[in-house]
Amino acid sequence: MTDPETPEEHRSTGTPEPIVINDKRRINPDGDVPLEVVTDDEAVPDREAELLADLQRVTAEYANYRKRVDRDRVTVIEMAVSGVLEGLLPLLDNVDLARQHGDLEGPFKGVGEGLEQLAERHGLERFTEVGDAFDPGIHDALMQAPENPEASVQTVAQVLQPGWRIKNGRVLRHASVAVAEPGRAPEE
Repeated sequence: MTDPETPEEHRSTGTPEPIVINDKRRINPDGDVPLEVVTDDEAVPDREAELLADLQRVTAEYANYRKRVDRDRVTVIEMAVSGVLEGLLPLLDNVDLARQHGDLEGPFKGVGEGLEQLAERHGLERFTEVGDAFDPGIHDALMQAPENPEASVQTVAQVLQPGWRIKNGRVLRHASVAVAEPGRAPEE
């Protein structure tokens, strides 16, 4: 009673051939639920394409994260410098007042000039002079001055407190000014 499909070694002993099951499922280590089932040879290239797409996505996310961190780092540094410079504004105003009154002499002169140089090195600049056009975006009008017959627009007639900004355009303190309205030309 030999079976023509039985291999030679089993035909001679008469023992049944062992059953071999090839299971291509991958088992989840946390349980017995399969992660995926591979049924044919076409699934392997699909899996490779999926893994490549995942890798590209993670790489792009990481690159975006690095850019965002670098941008945030620059913003934090600018905010810290702005905070320190804003704290120096009253001292710079006092140095300027001392210069106007002739009190900027001796050792105080060196300290005052050093403070101004430090502020300038970090991008701090004073703005607004008498005769500039009035801009409500950077000027605070505290009083109205007499009309200016030579002006065609509102102008700064007097600077009560100078304005300060950083060279990137951020205004730290608006200038307090007296505004002169444009005057009419004298009639003949």
